[in-house]
Formats: sequence, C-alpha cells, structure tokens
Amino acid sequence: MQSFIEFLYSRFLLSDGVSIDTRSIKKDNLFFALKGPNFNANKYAEKALELGAAYAVVDEEEYVTDDRFILAEDAQKALQDLAVFHRSRLKCPVFALTGSNGKTTTKELINLVLAKKYITHATPGNYNNHLGVPLTLLHIHPQVEIAIIEMGANHVGEIAELCTYANPTHGLITNIGEAHTELFGGIEGVLRGKSELFDHMRQTGGKVFINMDDFRLENMSKRFKDPVLFPADDLELLGADPYLKIKLGSQEVVTNLVGRYNYGNIAAAVAVGREFGVSDEQLLEAVASYTPENQRSQIIKKGSVTIINDCYNANPTSMKAALDNLESMSGKKAVILGEMKELQDAVDKHLDVGRWIKKAGFDQVILVGRHMIAAEQLLENVYWFETVEAARPFIEKRSFADHTVLIKGSRSVGLSKVADMIGLSS
Repeated sequence: MQSFIEFLYSRFLLSDGVSIDTRSIKKDNLFFALKGPNFNANKYAEKALELGAAYAVVDEEEYVTDDRFILAEDAQKALQDLAVFHRSRLKCPVFALTGSNGKTTTKELINLVLAKKYITHATPGNYNNHLGVPLTLLHIHPQVEIAIIEMGANHVGEIAELCTYANPTHGLITNIGEAHTELFGGIEGVLRGKSELFDHMRQTGGKVFINMDDFRLENMSKRFKDPVLFPADDLELLGADPYLKIKLGSQEVVTNLVGRYNYGNIAAAVAVGREFGVSDEQLLEAVASYTPENQRSQIIKKGSVTIINDCYNANPTSMKAALDNLESMSGKKAVILGEMKELQDAVDKHLDVGRWIKKAGFDQVILVGRHMIAAEQLLENVYWFETVEAARPFIEKRSFADHTVLIKGSRSVGLSKVADMIGLSS
C-alpha cells in the first residue's frame, strides 16, 4: 500500500517546483499551505490553484474541494518530510556550511568555484532555516552534480534538525563568533550549536573542512580522520585597501571583496575547490568574478565618497572585524553604526564598540539604536540617534566628502536606508 509521503512525492514529480507563497506562484507549482502565529495559508490554497499551481497541500479538511487538494496532517511537516524523501533519492554530494559570520558570502564563493567544473545548485539568498533548507533541497534536480546548502541557527538544536533534512556528505563551519548569544546562551552555546554539523559528519563519516584560524574549530581537528584544513599554506593576503588582493601559489588576483575578514571566506572556497579538483586558475577566476550583494560589504561610490555598505547584519565579532578593517585603510574615515541585537551582556558588548571606535580615532562617528548609548558615553564628537529616521535629517545634511564610510548594524535597525541618504551634501 502506498504511503502518504510516496503519494505526495508522485504529485511532486508531476509538478514543477514548490512554493509556500501565493505572491510568487509559478505555473504547475506544488503549493504548501503553511500556518503561523498571524496567518493561515489554507485560506489561500484555492487562490494558489487559480494562479496556476498544479496541487495544493492543506491541513484543514474544509478547504479540500477537489482532487487538486492534498490533505496532510500538518502541511509544514509534509514539506519537510517530502524534502527528506527527495534527498534520499539524490546521488550527488551535498555540501553543508554554517557559522557565525560569512555563511552566505562563503556559500556564494563555493558555488562559483564548484560551478567551474560541475553542475551545482546552491541555497538561494539566505534560505537557511527549517523552511528554506527543505525548499532548497526540493529544487535540486537529478542533473545536479553538487548541492551547496547554507544552514543558519539562533539556538542549540537547530543545525542538528537541518542535518536531518539535508543529510550532508561534506561540512564546513566558517567560524565561531558572538552571534545570537542571547538565544544560544553565550559563546559556548554558539559553539555547541554550530558544532552540530560536525557531530553529524562524525556520525555519518562525512568529510569536514576546518578553519585553522579559529582556535575553537582548530581544537576539533583531532576528532576527525583526514579533515581538510584551511587556509592553504600557499594562499596569501597581499592587501585590502579597499579590495582584497590575494596570491595563490604564484598567481595573484584583485577581488571585488572588501574587508580582511573576507580572507577566511576565500580560504574556505579555495579549500573546497581544490578538494573537488578545481584548478587554481579556475579558482581565482571564480573568486575574482564574485561581487557582493544584499548589503554585505558592498562598495558604493558617490563622487569622492566611498561607502562600505555592510548593514545586512552585525554581531560583536563581525563588528570588530569591520572596524579593524576600516582602521587599516588610508584617508578620512567615518562610521554609521547600528546597535547589535540578540546579545547576552548587550551593554558590555556595546561598550566594547565604543572602546574600539575610540582606539581607532575615526573622523566622524554616528550611532543609531538604544544600546548604542553605551558606546556613545565613551566618545567625544559623536552623534547618537534612537532610530534611523531620527538620524535622517542629520545624515542628509552632513558632508562625507573624501571619506570612506562604513555602515554596519543589525538588520532590524534599518540601516539599509542610510546609503541613499549619503551624498546629498557631500
């Protein structure tokens, strides 16, 4: 007798992709009607069919009106179970990566590197949670030769759950930093949570890639037989003012990446590429071709102003790295920084930001957000605002001529609007 998941998989094979949002439905999609605290997509299942979906998976019987509706006990669990079932039929390696900082950049670099030799499929954007990972898996077609899956987490147990969906054959942790410490329960909780990927690899005999520049990860190298260690001995950072220039073997290349912290992301991609037989020449071509998007260390030029737009997110580890990088650069420098969210000891961590700024002696300092008051108290010639909108009139009138301006903070602060405010008076 055919099980529910086998029946659902047969309908999945007859459909063309999976969707959980009627706003992005495509013809012949398999639509899953998910629920949340403030929404019930069962109500929109019929609309999904009207918009072209082939089938709609619902979990409330009243919405089933014909055989295009598939009734599940729980639509979200059905989506996840379907992803697991599909994953079990894939023959290609599945490369998973997580970490506190640099996940998406590293994922994009690895994808570009591996695409030089293989047909790849990688997590789109930051689809790295309990819904994004199953959706990514369900879009891997049989012709794919390597899949790259990004995994995000803000509490212990989440990476372990994502591993049950993706069942990765290869795993890499970019680094262990002070991200989401409030929810993880401190830095040791971050280490425990991110290490769940390596725990899975130990249990399944998978291949791990270990960042030896992170002492917490370096300590794990002894647990594995024949791990891939990086950075490579012949990979060298030649400069970063503002773009990273690297040397691999005897070959040099200037990248489109800013920030010395991105060296670790490049090192990871080099290690993965070499492990999968990509030539050094192809590696460098791929790395040089990558241009950051989505406000991750993006360079924006406005006349004599150079903006480093790095406001996608922030935590103490990435904030210090960004400030250290700016300090190492030449010329006049300004910072527009937003507070960092989801931190244990938030006041102390923002006091640290004040100390780092004071040490660097930047020419202009603008701080945004309630917790940034702690940093403001340690500084002179600093401007603090509670919100981005409160800061808008000041920033729009301020001249940043001949400055390099770093914009960084947690996404929820709303610094994504700031780059557009700069330049009106510069």
